[in-house]
Amino acid sequence: MTAGYDVVVVGGGILGLATALRLVERRPALRIAILEKESELATHQSGHNSGVLHAGLYYKPGSLKARLCRDGKAEMEAFADAHGIPIYHCGKLVVAVDPSELGRLDALRDRAIENGVPGLEDVDRERIHELEPHAAGIRGLWSPRTGVIDFRRVSLAIGDDLRMAGVDIRTGHAVSAIDVRSSEVVISTGHGDVSCRVVVTCAGLQADRVAAFSGETGGPTIVPFRGDYYTLSPQASGLVRGLIYPVPDPRFPFLGVHLTKRIDGTVIAGPNAVLAFAREGYRRRDVDARDLLAAVTDRGFLRLAGRYLPTGVAEMWRDWSKKAFVRQLQRYVPELPPDQLTFGPSGVRAQALARNGSLVDDFAFSGGPRVLHVRNAPSPAATSSLAIGSVLADEAFQRLDAV
Repeated sequence: MTAGYDVVVVGGGILGLATALRLVERRPALRIAILEKESELATHQSGHNSGVLHAGLYYKPGSLKARLCRDGKAEMEAFADAHGIPIYHCGKLVVAVDPSELGRLDALRDRAIENGVPGLEDVDRERIHELEPHAAGIRGLWSPRTGVIDFRRVSLAIGDDLRMAGVDIRTGHAVSAIDVRSSEVVISTGHGDVSCRVVVTCAGLQADRVAAFSGETGGPTIVPFRGDYYTLSPQASGLVRGLIYPVPDPRFPFLGVHLTKRIDGTVIAGPNAVLAFAREGYRRRDVDARDLLAAVTDRGFLRLAGRYLPTGVAEMWRDWSKKAFVRQLQRYVPELPPDQLTFGPSGVRAQALARNGSLVDDFAFSGGPRVLHVRNAPSPAATSSLAIGSVLADEAFQRLDAV
């Protein structure tokens, strides 16, 4: 068994790294290790996202998402500035293209105001065309401080800081068991056991399974939703200046297909949201029998699927039909040429699902005296990661001081 640590963080994505950073910043003498099953850091959700630095438009006022998105964005901007990581504050334009969407747009504006989104502006058709000359819309909301960043680059920069601070980062260490004892926690990996006083798990797409290693089986389950994008050609990219989003449907945590100018200047369009047949499968043909069986036999998922079957079927159809996908995009940018879009990239979102079939909306944590699990951390978790890391560090310190 490896000599004991004070804290072991399971998961080397942006959230696990941010948590370790906040721990070592406040208590530099702590013995900390990060266990990551992949050979590199930040290879899943942290490296397969659109890179949007959210300003906090969408989240229920008073929720963890609302508070930690606001705080986390400021912290992320400061970290990026200190490390020479570029951010492009291109702004986000949320457009209503049909009168039936205006009520939801007004509700979104009220929520964004309550969340303190800076510089928010109601825009009419003329102003929409000033901001995005090729966008359709009868009314909209403009968030000028929404930006884009490379979250994997951020993750790797945090990793460099952690190594310099003496944190032990172990890649290729997949966790297979967590044994919580009276005096320590013993974590089993393919390279032997690791002991610690407190363990914090930030396992993303495997969050429920890693929590179950410690005996916690009653919480929400993870359902993986794959989101596929198309990439616009350099010629078509000129149709988009920043971020063009639809008015979201409040029934779902997904924001609908949108257009995003990334930090490297490319523009991607999407994503849809379909059940992924593998938790870490980024291609349509990727199938993991265990993952698929777990999803389709989950009682909560069956209830969710039954409730929103037409929506799910429409999402699946758009995933396989480029014509249908492009038709949806052309609601917002009518001039978008179908022959100027190439399939890819894709990502998989870890969405926690309650047993009653409801999607868990807010960030969610659980655990015991020596264990702390992140059970739900979808978007805007990357934006919020440094602030979430502070919350998890506080929880870890309480446990360390008590045991």
